Amino acid sequence: MSEQDSNMKEVALQDANSDDGSLREETPMPIAASAVMADSPVVTQPGLGRTTTTVTTITQTGGDWSTGLFNVCGESSTCLMGAFVPCCLDFNLAHQYGECVCLPMLPGSTLAMRVGMRERFKIRGSVCEDWVAVCLCYPLAVCQMIREMKRRMKTQIYQVSTALDCS
Repeated sequence: MSEQDSNMKEVALQDANSDDGSLREETPMPIAASAVMADSPVVTQPGLGRTTTTVTTITQTGGDWSTGLFNVCGESSTCLMGAFVPCCLDFNLAHQYGECVCLPMLPGSTLAMRVGMRERFKIRGSVCEDWVAVCLCYPLAVCQMIREMKRRMKTQIYQVSTALDCS
């Protein structure tokens, strides 16, 4: 046997430490495999681990509508759009609500959004009150819903914890 073959056999039969520090049992490897292992590069490097961050978003829920149905003086642009083109304001509301922009073209969709908004934000009220607001005071109801979305969707984001997972 040549000197190179004996070196390869020696490499294949060397003791190796396991991850926990104890010795592993020797297992003879074929000479060709040991030659491949000796020449192959290290594929993964030990690192510090992964850092994971938890982010919590807080949205205000509960209570009454933040503004009254007739409280239109707070935001002049919303008031003007509600007075002259409430349907455009309704399209904007559908977009902010997370629905298709074309939703207001369906009959009863504004009432459905109002009921859904009341449920989502846990606003006190009833379907009957929502129907009266939407059917009898449509421009005012849409303005109120836009104001509510602006106020309630102002979220507060807090970084809660950072954990380091070592690999």
